[in-house]
Amino acid sequence: MDAPVISLRTYVLIDALQPQLASYMATVSQGFLPKPGDSCLWLEVEPGMAIHRLTDIALKAAPVHLGSQVVERAFGSMNIHHRDQSSVQEASDVVLHWMGADVASRKNCRVAWHEIIRGINADHAVLINRQNRKGSMVLAGESIFILETEPAGYITYAANEAEKASNITLCEAHAVGAFGRLTLAGREGDIDAAARAAMAAVERLNRNAS
Repeated sequence: MDAPVISLRTYVLIDALQPQLASYMATVSQGFLPKPGDSCLWLEVEPGMAIHRLTDIALKAAPVHLGSQVVERAFGSMNIHHRDQSSVQEASDVVLHWMGADVASRKNCRVAWHEIIRGINADHAVLINRQNRKGSMVLAGESIFILETEPAGYITYAANEAEKASNITLCEAHAVGAFGRLTLAGREGDIDAAARAAMAAVERLNRNAS
């Protein structure tokens, strides 16, 4: 029986994980914990079980650390990281070569929703904080930026670029499942800057894949 074709959904190389995103990833990681400044690859494929073979290839190709591996009903994802960016790049290149794929093979990022809510109500803030216990808290009166992407893994890149660009609080960066979800909080001007950076990051992903 022929092996099933592996479809590349998400392929994102992050040059240097920002402090809040690295800490958030560590709260959900079941593998080696990432540190701020690490380079990181986030990969998602279909069918999900194929991620085991790709993880094996990546870890044998270069001295990188496995941060997480998730096998869902339809999709499989992993992230590898290392302080040495060239090691992550080498592992990434070997995985793509084995798949017979390149960056242009990845699925484009579709923005399912994005919005800024200004001066958030206290009741709303409390409910967000109860739902998102792995990140930081939203405070009443702050503004928030929310973003939903498909595939889910692209949310990591948007979150990292937003944190680079502005002094915000990272509340959620959920990057597995059918959709990725990002919630940022902060002062109005900071949220405006972070939102612009996140949306520009998504646009760059799609330009680089075309």
